[in-house]
Amino acid sequence: MQQEASTSQDSSLKIYLRLLRYLRPFIGLFAISLLGYVIFASAQPMMAVILKYFVDGLTAPASITQHAFPLIGNIELMYGVPILLVMIITWQGIGSFFGNYYLARVSLGLIHDLRRALFDSLLKLPNRYFDQNNSGHLISRITYNVTMVTGAATDAIKVVIREGLTVTFLFGYLLWMNWKLTLVIVGVLPIIAFMVNSASRRFRKQAKKIQVAMGDLTHIASETIQGYRVVRSFGGEDYESARFRQASEENTAKHLRLVKTAATFTPSLQFVTFSSMSVILFLVLYLRGDATVGDLVAYITAAGMLPKPIRQLSEVSATIQKGLAGAESIFAQLDEAPESNRGTVERDAIGGRLEVRNLSFTYPGAEQPVLQDINFVAEPGQMIALVGRSGSGKSTLANLIPRFYHHEQGQILLDGVDVEDYTLRNLRRHIALVTQQVSLFNDSIANNIAYGDLAGLPRERVEQAARAANAAEFIDRLPQGYDTMVGENGVLLSGGQRQRLAIARAILKDAPLLILDEATSALDSESERHIQAALETATVNRTTLVIAHRLSTIEKADQILVMEQGRIVERGTHAELLPQNGHYARLHAMQFSEQADAAGTVAATPEAAPSGTPT
Repeated sequence: MQQEASTSQDSSLKIYLRLLRYLRPFIGLFAISLLGYVIFASAQPMMAVILKYFVDGLTAPASITQHAFPLIGNIELMYGVPILLVMIITWQGIGSFFGNYYLARVSLGLIHDLRRALFDSLLKLPNRYFDQNNSGHLISRITYNVTMVTGAATDAIKVVIREGLTVTFLFGYLLWMNWKLTLVIVGVLPIIAFMVNSASRRFRKQAKKIQVAMGDLTHIASETIQGYRVVRSFGGEDYESARFRQASEENTAKHLRLVKTAATFTPSLQFVTFSSMSVILFLVLYLRGDATVGDLVAYITAAGMLPKPIRQLSEVSATIQKGLAGAESIFAQLDEAPESNRGTVERDAIGGRLEVRNLSFTYPGAEQPVLQDINFVAEPGQMIALVGRSGSGKSTLANLIPRFYHHEQGQILLDGVDVEDYTLRNLRRHIALVTQQVSLFNDSIANNIAYGDLAGLPRERVEQAARAANAAEFIDRLPQGYDTMVGENGVLLSGGQRQRLAIARAILKDAPLLILDEATSALDSESERHIQAALETATVNRTTLVIAHRLSTIEKADQILVMEQGRIVERGTHAELLPQNGHYARLHAMQFSEQADAAGTVAATPEAAPSGTPT
């Protein structure tokens, strides 16, 4: 048990020292803040000295009319005490300002740097990390955990330095006044240290639980906001309300446990501190000796100033432990290995020849392979279509080409070079990807089309890409045209309109390899026909990999690959595969039957008023 506690303390120290390394860019500001707190703390014993002069002046006004004061020289007490008091308060105020202001600048700078580091790490982490961590916990880490960490790195240091120096100056003054009495106070310190250490462990455990609960709370809120249409259309308001209430109650309960620990700890510490004070008061009266009334009052006053900074020093443990719990989760993310980017090949342009050799793939942590022994070649300008039932591995194959996942068995060659040998940035420059789940940003239509590396391209090219994707016809009808804001994830647009913007973005990229993952599935029949015409133009001299749900969209493909349970079970053109009465023919017949049934249902719907009926 003792060894476990020692290991935990070592781990906490390592985390804290690593956290303090983030303060290096602010060392100058931190030094100014430290100087401010030294000034502030040095003023505390001066208050006791002023009180000594004041009391001595009251008890012996006839004999003590003048005194040699520091800084202001030999002056009467009735003038010297008020003047010195104003000077001390001014001195203390200057120290307080420099300490608080410059430490706040350090704190805000640290929050900024940590949030940027976390966000930038999210941009480099592999797909599997997002598969294993929900968005609520990731967002909570950037918002809530970072503020807890800065509390440990700056607010805690503020208390430790300011109150620590205050205790140091006060102890120095007390030792100078009467070292024997001061030893009584020193004897209480081991008891205080034991209490602080015991409470710290409880604070750390409870802080970790609070952060998990806060992540759950953020996750539920995020899911409900993003899926509000589903919530309302399926009557999920009560369910989501109950789910959020339960998560909020758990979060509140965990906070209360932390508050309870702190609320129990503080009075206990005050009891020990003031019990020692009572012993000191007794000894002062008992061992008065030759000391003046002013000396005794000054000593008691200085001793009476000690409990507050000691209490604040003890309470800082809760802040530090919460910060360490937050730092642990932050550093866990920062220590995650980024996407594998061992490739060194960079090419300004490629022809677009895609070859897949003996490719097999299993998701990390899974046992069943998703792809098994996949082989095909797509020459520049060819269209290769992947069809098959849901779960057959089509989208997985599409995700492996731009290296969203790392494959270990087989090869994916782009212009004869394995995709693993390209640098990530260079590889993805040569690939344009359009998926069924369109991602748009709360920005203008023009900026959503010309996104990322495409930003800054001439407006003419953006409009040309929109026309090619059949998006111009609805964009031109909008009040602000290409400057219209689309809302969060394009919520102000229809599904077909969002899809057309995604296709326009891919056309604008003008990459030699185009991957369309169910890209036309969200379009109505009329839009689909326009898109098909646009894609025929867009795929000229460009290798195109199409994952199609609607088989009518890939009838002109140079090669159709039929996938079943991760394997290619059939391959050929539309004209070659239909007569074989195999998997493709069955898929085609099933889809044709569904379309015929839908058309028959529409045709059978009675008209509102036959032509001969009077109105």
